[in-house]
Formats: sequence, structure tokens, C-alpha cells
Amino acid sequence: MSDTIDKLVSHWIRPEIRALSAYHVQDAAGSIKLDAMENPWTWPDALREEWVTLLRQTDVNRYPDPAARALTDRLAETMGVPEGMRVLLGNGSDEIIQMLGMALAAPGRCVLSVDPGFVMYRMIATFCGMPYVGVPLRADDFALDLPALRQAMEEQQPAIVYLACPNNPTGNLFDEAAVREVIEAAPGLVVIDEAYAPFTDTTFMGVLGEYDNLLVMRTVSKMGLAGLRLGFLAGPPAWLEEIDKVRLPYNINVLTQVSAEFALRHKAVFDEQTARIRTERTRLAEALAALPGVTVFPSEANFLLVRTPAGRASAWFEGLKGRGILIKSLHGAHPLLEDCLRITVGRPEENEAVAEALAALAGH
Repeated sequence: MSDTIDKLVSHWIRPEIRALSAYHVQDAAGSIKLDAMENPWTWPDALREEWVTLLRQTDVNRYPDPAARALTDRLAETMGVPEGMRVLLGNGSDEIIQMLGMALAAPGRCVLSVDPGFVMYRMIATFCGMPYVGVPLRADDFALDLPALRQAMEEQQPAIVYLACPNNPTGNLFDEAAVREVIEAAPGLVVIDEAYAPFTDTTFMGVLGEYDNLLVMRTVSKMGLAGLRLGFLAGPPAWLEEIDKVRLPYNINVLTQVSAEFALRHKAVFDEQTARIRTERTRLAEALAALPGVTVFPSEANFLLVRTPAGRASAWFEGLKGRGILIKSLHGAHPLLEDCLRITVGRPEENEAVAEALAALAGH
């Protein structure tokens, strides 16, 4: 029976899907969790009690508002979406990326982004049957390689170009003028992924409407609502009305709708938390940069990309794990990430713990 199943799977599952590895999430039970770029602070007790009262009044026997109108309006207002632009919601940014792929996929079309970059651009392109083209960033500073990008766009004619600003996993912002050059040269859509907008002052949201091919994507995960799984796409109605056609009905459940709308009414609480993360980012970067042989790359996100001394990344990752601290090892993920670790900025005591542990591993 096993051989029969294997033959059936091999015959019917697409080869490019069989060649993939499933997205892996590390087991964080009992650890200081600094691997997934989450806000380390929970809600204040008073806010939590008000939220619980709201949930008690929320019924789940009916389908949710399919257009999530109250939440959509609240997002447009709080996130500074320009007048005349439309907002489309997804079950996290991942569903937005999937909707884009489904709407634009066709024979001969591809998705283009930069490498190292967000892994889901590549994975979801593959899910949708579209080749992925990755253009390497500059090795010295992870900046955009404009000549290489222009050449790749000219040769490949991508349907979608994704640029994450700030970029994951490198943490840096791309030069605004360089991004505008990409938008102007791209033959199809350019999607600016602003997942880490709470941790930088740079945004392309206000640029919407200046270019016919520009969309901006965001998530509420990094500001402190990761468990709600909510992302959104903003841009001209002509694009979003078409992309909306591949959105599954009722994709934003009622608990997410009421919880996110409630949280955004109290956005000042989360703004204060993200401001603390910015402060902690500076403190942690300074502590890690003082370690011998360690390079800390500039970051405008809520994590730091750290290069260890040659050949030490895996040992340091395991050493931290053995001390109950979970981070992300990027060594082996891409040639530009050799000997690199990614560390989410946590609470002060968590940042002190990881800095002390790394100092011990470095013999400092």
C-alpha cells in the first residue's frame, strides 16, 4: 500500500511542490522567544478587560461581514491610506501575496524580488505556478543593485516585483530614489512590503497614486497583533477590484475583525510599545557590536542581523538554544548570509540575557 501511495503522490502532486520543504516554525516552548519578530509586550490589563467585554458581546453563529467594513475603514484611517485609494484585507500578508499571485499568474510570467529577502515571495510564487527570480543585493551593505535589477526586469518582464522596506532578513531600508527607479522601470506591479513600518519613519504609503503600478502591503503583526493574522493591501481601486475577485469569502473571521478594530482604536498603546522596541534595538545593537569579531548591520526593523566570527554561527545558535534563548540562524540560507544570525528585539531583560549569553559564547 505504501508503494501505491508513493506512486500516486509522485504522479499527481506537481514536481515543483514536491521539491519544496514545508515552512518550518521552531518549537519555542519554555524559551526566551526572539526568533519571529514579534512584539514582546502583551496588552495592558485594563485594555485586555475592555477587549474581553467586547468579545462577550460578539456572536460567532453568523458569518462575518464579508467586506469587513468597520475594520477596513479603521485601517485606512490609522495607517494613513491616501484619499481615493482602496484597502483589501488578507489573512496575514501571506494571503495577500497569494491573492496577488493567483490574480496575475499566467504562462510566461514570473515574480521578481531581491535576495536575501522574504521567503514567502518565492514559496507562494511557486504555489501559484510562477517562476521566481531573485536579484542579489549588494554584498557590502545589502543595498539594491540597480543595474542588476534593471537588467533582470528587462529580460524577465516580471508581473510582480516585491520590495520589502525595511527588508527581511537584513533589516535595512532601501534608498527611496532607487526604489522609485525600480517602480518607474518595472513592466508590471511593484508591491512595497511595509511589514516593519512601526519601526521606521520611512513609508511609501503617501506615494500611492503617483504611479499607476504601485501597491503598498502592510500587516498588523509586528505592532503587536501577530495572533490575529491580518494584513492589508492599499492602492488604486482599478487594481484592488480585480485582485479582490480571487479572495475567498469571509476570509477575515469575526473575532479578528472586532479585535483588530478595537486594538486600532487604542493604537497609541502599541505606538508606545514600538517606540520602546526602537530604543531597545539601539541598546542591543551597541551591546552586540562590542563583542569581538561580531558585525551588527544597521536595522530599521524590530530585529538585528548579526554576523558572527567565521564558522561560529551554528555553534552560537545552539549555545543560545541550550541556554533557553531561541533566535534564527540564517547561516546557509543564502551566500550573503554566511555566519549570520537574526535576533528579534525583545524586552530589556530578554535583550540583556541574549547579550550576556553571546558574550559568554564569544569568551568576552
